[in-house]
Amino acid sequence: MAGRSTSAGRRKSIPTVPDESRLQEIRARLRDYYGIPLAKPHRDPAGELVLTVLSQNTNDRNRDVAYSRLEERWGNWEEVRAAPVEEIEVAIAPGGISKVKSARIKQILDRVATDPLPNGADPEQQWTRKRAIDLDWIETTPLEISREYLCTLPGVARKTAACVLLFAYGLPDIPVDTHVGRVGTRLGLFGEKASFEAMHDAIHAWTPPELAHEEHVNLIRHGRRTCHKRAPQCPVCPLNAICPSAGLFDSA
Repeated sequence: MAGRSTSAGRRKSIPTVPDESRLQEIRARLRDYYGIPLAKPHRDPAGELVLTVLSQNTNDRNRDVAYSRLEERWGNWEEVRAAPVEEIEVAIAPGGISKVKSARIKQILDRVATDPLPNGADPEQQWTRKRAIDLDWIETTPLEISREYLCTLPGVARKTAACVLLFAYGLPDIPVDTHVGRVGTRLGLFGEKASFEAMHDAIHAWTPPELAHEEHVNLIRHGRRTCHKRAPQCPVCPLNAICPSAGLFDSA
């Protein structure tokens, strides 16, 4: 049965803390196989927050349709915030559970528009905001302070905060989703029962800031294309020779 452990071998023992040379080899092999991802920060943190809300309990296609309908209906996030929640609910219906998501989007946008800057942020940013929903202060604020603030927003946890920091501003925080967590665990980079919070701390600690985006994207690519949950393609995996979990799963 796909995904069931086989008698082909047992997981090899590896150090608790990843060895730097091994990390470099993993990166190099993934880079050779998937390439170097190129993307500039999009500088739309509110959009990243909304996109994450819309992605809950649905697939990427439905999420993107719902997001596009928001863009088509309103010109900016201030207009979305001012809109009746019932209209937002109708607009994002293709993304599923729209009643819950529309309320959450309103709550987040209200908070971003009305919250004072957190302690540790540049106070000058308070007077240079160009619009009501403005998170540009994040770019010049210590990452830990920005992350802590984002995690106070309704429904925002560590992964979502990392998405905002990395994709909106290019800051070196790495979102750990199910793919990153699965691949990292099979490679022995995370503990078998590590929490997502612990995984975030670990990958943030060992990844050079300039490689944060590549690390995140290539681990996701590997999880989606090769290291599947139920039937990882170990025979064609570029990490096969250095993966302690290679051969422990059926490949079909």
